[in-house]
Amino acid sequence: MIDRFILKLGLAAVLACIPLAGLRLDAQAPSSASGDASAFSIPPARQIQPADLNKILSATGADKPLILQVGSRVLFDQAHIAGSEYAGPGSQPDGIDRLKKRVESLPKDKAIVLYCGCCPWNRCPNVAPAFRLLQSMGFTNLKVLYIPNNFGADWLDKGYPVVRGR
Repeated sequence: MIDRFILKLGLAAVLACIPLAGLRLDAQAPSSASGDASAFSIPPARQIQPADLNKILSATGADKPLILQVGSRVLFDQAHIAGSEYAGPGSQPDGIDRLKKRVESLPKDKAIVLYCGCCPWNRCPNVAPAFRLLQSMGFTNLKVLYIPNNFGADWLDKGYPVVRGR
């Protein structure tokens, strides 16, 4: 059952990355000033590692961040971080609109973690546009979950808490 789920998750990740033909795939990180849509444009200080986010989510009595998945609805419906919300794909105008509506009433210092996990970090089309939107709105306590490979390999396979199916 889990193998079938991981296979589906991997297939969905591959399909989600196919339209990225114009995106840089080289290992050299482009400048964030270039307007690059890849996750490379997110400063390391604004990234959070999966193990660190898991510790925050596992801590008792701690104030939890708002966790927003900014990738594919299919991936979210298959499995997502426990407590996260679907905010729409950051690479699509409707996803950006949905994200903006979700956060517009929040205090600008609200802890927010964005994540996608559709494909490898250097090819993700969703997190950078979502990150830039929230930055432009003035959010100061904003992080992006660093998922180097995909959500299955870097969160699910590590045994971190997920909610499966809808």
